[in-house]
Amino acid sequence: MQKKQVNIIWFRNDLRIKDNPAMAEGLKSDIPVIGLYCFEPRLYDNYFYGVKKTESFRAQFIIEAVEDLKSNLETLNIGLKISLESPTEAFKSIVDEFEIKSVFYQKEWTSEEVKVENELKQTFTEIKFKSYFGQFLFHPEDIPFDDYSIIPQVFTNFRKQCQKNIQVRKCIEQPEPQIRENFVNFDDYTPSLSDLDLSEFKKDVRSAFPFQGGETAAWQRLNYYFWETEKLKYYKKTRNGLLGKDYSSKFSGWLAHGCISPKQIYWQVKQFEKQVKKNQDTYWLIFELIWRDYFKYVSLKYGNAIFKIGGILQKDYDWHRNKAAFKAWSEGKTKDDFVNANMIELKQTGFMSNRGRQNVASYWSKTLKQDWRIGAAYFEALLIDYDVHSNWGNWMYNSGVGNDPRDRKFNTQLQAKRYDSSGQYRRTWLQDKLF
Repeated sequence: MQKKQVNIIWFRNDLRIKDNPAMAEGLKSDIPVIGLYCFEPRLYDNYFYGVKKTESFRAQFIIEAVEDLKSNLETLNIGLKISLESPTEAFKSIVDEFEIKSVFYQKEWTSEEVKVENELKQTFTEIKFKSYFGQFLFHPEDIPFDDYSIIPQVFTNFRKQCQKNIQVRKCIEQPEPQIRENFVNFDDYTPSLSDLDLSEFKKDVRSAFPFQGGETAAWQRLNYYFWETEKLKYYKKTRNGLLGKDYSSKFSGWLAHGCISPKQIYWQVKQFEKQVKKNQDTYWLIFELIWRDYFKYVSLKYGNAIFKIGGILQKDYDWHRNKAAFKAWSEGKTKDDFVNANMIELKQTGFMSNRGRQNVASYWSKTLKQDWRIGAAYFEALLIDYDVHSNWGNWMYNSGVGNDPRDRKFNTQLQAKRYDSSGQYRRTWLQDKLF
């Protein structure tokens, strides 16, 4: 019996149905489409010092996002296969039942993701693999640089040239439902944390990021932050806050997993500026989206150098690797109460403010002089909003091996006085501990 032909939309860090170029291209053919998401074992394996590569906080967010994706795809008559195996093994099981013509997916370029793609291409030579850039504000085909090698070393130069020369592309609309007869239903379940060999947890009531994963939740947050409360009008003034869910947009988690795109946020800001108010606060959110883009272009330019100890500057510092220092830092037991409060927040919730991240990174690399990559890897494990480019780019930046020409060191005590002058943040996380 001849197998049914299908195209596959392979989801990874693009867990949405709107403004998804890979999905849009995959639906242009008359061939039935099925979705695939893999909870790849390598992403939940042991990492270092007893830490998993993906810990419970981010894993739970991903589980919720995949469940939401599955539900949204079903409204389009598209089934989602959910696998707990590697993509190669998942494809083998699909090939047993279907003839796969083409695979459509978001383009990634960091080494681990490329290795997975190459293994698929080498194993399934008869399948066409088609990747598309879907995570940028400024599309790579539109940037005013002939190739990635001349991406500016300083963010301001990148920002000014892009803003001057690029019009952000319009969003891709949600696709129409597919023919019902082409719907392929899968009985695969969305795993629990225990299925991934991770610990269950109860959300901490103090968390500044108490949100669920998924495209639906992303738009609920945007509608709340922009249209229901108009808090966007005050974004620049409040973005350095430390407590509560509304001091910043908190879009980072959904952006990291592709539940919403930067273009979607950008055009919503533009609409807000027309209908409500245009000011420095609205511009600053776009400014932060450009920073996010910049770190992606930095990784495109430098490749695996972003993971090397010398960073993109190839600096030869005398880094230390002290396990006792890591234990104290990661558990919030250093000599610095502001660092401790931030690290306890991270450990308890999987989230930390941008201000906190800069301080604890600087303390780890500049004060303790520990290998910055250990700190970056710990953030990778814990953060709900982990994004490979932003995380490693920011860690290089704060450790003196990246894109900051000033090589700054944060004075964490002065930072505490400025951003936590009342001590409320430290009291919240240190509780009965004196500071």
